[in-house]
Amino acid sequence: MWRSGLLIGLLVCGADQLLADDAAAWQALREGRAVLIMRHASAPGLGDPEGFVLEDCKTQRNLNQQGREEAQRWGVRLREAGLGKVRLFSSRWCRALETADQMTLGSVEPLPALDSFFASPANKQSHTAALREAVEQLQADEVAVLVTHQVNITALTGIFPQSGEGLILERPLTTPPKVLTRIAPP
Repeated sequence: MWRSGLLIGLLVCGADQLLADDAAAWQALREGRAVLIMRHASAPGLGDPEGFVLEDCKTQRNLNQQGREEAQRWGVRLREAGLGKVRLFSSRWCRALETADQMTLGSVEPLPALDSFFASPANKQSHTAALREAVEQLQADEVAVLVTHQVNITALTGIFPQSGEGLILERPLTTPPKVLTRIAPP
């Protein structure tokens, strides 16, 4: 009997610690001591169709209705967390741009360092270095949200995020970056 009470006590303490860690991660983000990097919201399929053209969304894999709703919920979540004013960067792929736009947090800045290199894995190192450099160019207290792709996040962190998942990464970025928290898709 006392063991189950002890187990429950440990679980409650563990849950409290997770909530405290999560709160600290959000505070670091609000203060510009961290960045939020997220995978674009749900867009059925894998990679891009043959004949993909960056400037033509009709040739790309795009968000479905679920993805648009996820992105909108991300915007709500960020505003509720006190992040109404952010610098919002996105890959130039339509599904990432639409994710950022649907969050309605302000203007979206396309950033080539966030573009997918899924079709050209040989570019992994140079692409990841460019992403690191872009983060380092942010002002010390600047709040930034980066919308990108699974391959970019995995190359940077070693984590394979699901569609719409976010990670708060401590600044400056270390190798590998220190993940302060993972945020499930809303």
